[in-house]
Amino acid sequence: MTVTFVCSCEDTMALDGRAIARGCQRGGMSGEVRGAEQLCLSQLDRFLAAVEQGGAITVACTAQAPLFQQEAEAAGHSGALTFVNIRETAGWSDEGHAAGPKMAALIAAAQVPMPATPLVPLKSEGITLVLGRDATALDAAGKLAETLDITVLLSGAEPVPPLRTAEFPVARGRARGATGWLGNFEVVVDGYAMPRPSSRAAYEWGPAKDGARSRCDIILDLTGGAPLFPTHELRQGYLRADPADAAAMERAAAAARDLVGEFDKPRFITFDATLCAHSRNRRTGCTRCLDLCPTGAITPGKDSVLVSAEICAGCGACAAVCPTGAASYALPSTDALLRRLRTLLLTYREAGGETPLLLLHDAHGEALIEALARHGDGLPARVLPLRVNEVSQLDLATLLSAFAWGAAQVRLLMRGRRAHGMEGVFRNLDYAQHVLAGLGVPDHGAPRAAAVETDDPFTLGEALRAIPKRGLPFPPSTHLAMGASREILRQAARALAEGANWREGAIPMLTLAPFGEARVEVSGCTLCVACTSVCPTGALSANPEKPQLRFLEDACVQCGLCAATCPEKVITLVPRLNLSAESAQVRVVKEEEPFCCERCAKPFGVRSQIEAVTRRLSAVNHWMFADPNRLRVLRLCEDCRVFEATEGGLDPYAGPPRPVTRTSEDWLREAEREG
Repeated sequence: MTVTFVCSCEDTMALDGRAIARGCQRGGMSGEVRGAEQLCLSQLDRFLAAVEQGGAITVACTAQAPLFQQEAEAAGHSGALTFVNIRETAGWSDEGHAAGPKMAALIAAAQVPMPATPLVPLKSEGITLVLGRDATALDAAGKLAETLDITVLLSGAEPVPPLRTAEFPVARGRARGATGWLGNFEVVVDGYAMPRPSSRAAYEWGPAKDGARSRCDIILDLTGGAPLFPTHELRQGYLRADPADAAAMERAAAAARDLVGEFDKPRFITFDATLCAHSRNRRTGCTRCLDLCPTGAITPGKDSVLVSAEICAGCGACAAVCPTGAASYALPSTDALLRRLRTLLLTYREAGGETPLLLLHDAHGEALIEALARHGDGLPARVLPLRVNEVSQLDLATLLSAFAWGAAQVRLLMRGRRAHGMEGVFRNLDYAQHVLAGLGVPDHGAPRAAAVETDDPFTLGEALRAIPKRGLPFPPSTHLAMGASREILRQAARALAEGANWREGAIPMLTLAPFGEARVEVSGCTLCVACTSVCPTGALSANPEKPQLRFLEDACVQCGLCAATCPEKVITLVPRLNLSAESAQVRVVKEEEPFCCERCAKPFGVRSQIEAVTRRLSAVNHWMFADPNRLRVLRLCEDCRVFEATEGGLDPYAGPPRPVTRTSEDWLREAEREG
């Protein structure tokens, strides 16, 4: 049994106990909802009584979560203990009296279990490379030498007095580039030189060489120049400070001291290389993730991209745009997040709520929501906040599922300054808006799916209250999201189409949409089926029984490998969302009669191709096929060609007759005869 405590926080917010109980019960929660006014102090005994009973406990308060955890541990509680914030997100609002359905939805969603976070181990032994330009680098290195294994690399741009004693190695060089992560960096250095022992007032350097390599666990960059990594602030183990800023240098040095030992970082992305549509046979197809990754954690591979879990900073831009589901977000997994989202929206409806506005946010948004509740009017009662790890992780399947489960509008709360890698989630917002418009869903003057980009809580409140309270013109679906993200996307889209009573076939989509048609110009297709060998999803396939090219639109991810591989260049990508039943059925694009071997009657090849090749070689009078017997070999299957060459005396390597060799005597003899 689950006991849920709902506290009014000293009557600073109204609690609609009936709506909360009704919504929680219909939302799939079994158990009892108990009220309180000061659960964390004077009524703590109520919580302790529930702890003694055992079972799962949900406390609708996060401010005093450490206290409740401490008391539960002291009492030996072994059941699940869940916390959910209904104060800043619902109760502390000028519409708090109407927030009962929202509170029920938030409580029910919080009880959806989340899987454990997968981890990536990192190990650093403190081997540190300090990059500097002047004596400040030596000063910083001297302070770190007691705790870290230090090497200093000076740029040589300025004269630097040598150390009195060589406490740590000092060299000169320019870091041309760097790769790696905390515990495994490699820096390529040009102009590498060691100091002369006879250096007096300033370091003098010996012979230099380019391409030297330095391996280290930590890089402390005090050069003041360009960073060695894109979005360097997200690269663990790479610390950078302006040498003219003493405070920044102290902070960087303190951070370096803490980077010794063994660490665990979340594995943000789950990657399945077998699903990747990046490349086949040296042909490049999908590059969506490569174009968006801000940290350089994704690099091209032979058939798929390579994802470095050690470098990945967790923005999720790759998962947001991956058309095949090869890259999926793991903090939490998409299916776990969607279970919580479904519970949130459907419970809100069951508790009597109307026109829900889903607000998806990360840690940045959590701070704004709290500030708005404490210093402003709070969130409107119909706004349902849902915390995700990064807003940039949200894929199209999540957005469309939200609408299918009844969200009237969806807003993504982002920072005022747009970061690199956010293009993917904005693209998904456009796709979602385009799908809804294609289904005939009116927006009533405001987009159904959009972003709120602000760092100001009051601007956030004004933006949310300005959105019209217009729900979808059909009831929400209750379907379960099952399968990979692509299947979930189609489930949501078909649920929306069914609700809108839409039967018009395909919706034209924008560029780079992850679904559509690979349209083949049939007249130019020779049925070479080269496209089928590179298609990563099997959308294009051949029939092993006869010359036939087939297409399954539901499987097409618009990667472009087929178009890049086609020798006749007759394939064009047409982005569209086809929700008809035919999109899930294999259809024949082109079919021809096979050519039968003129010796054994075995079918092989395509009749039009064999006849076309025969005509062309006959017309050009090629020396290799001047003999009709040789031309006939082309009309035989691979087995009969061997027999024909053996029995007919055909030499496949024979060339035209060589001219007779003529000597000087031959020329003189012919000259005498002519004379």
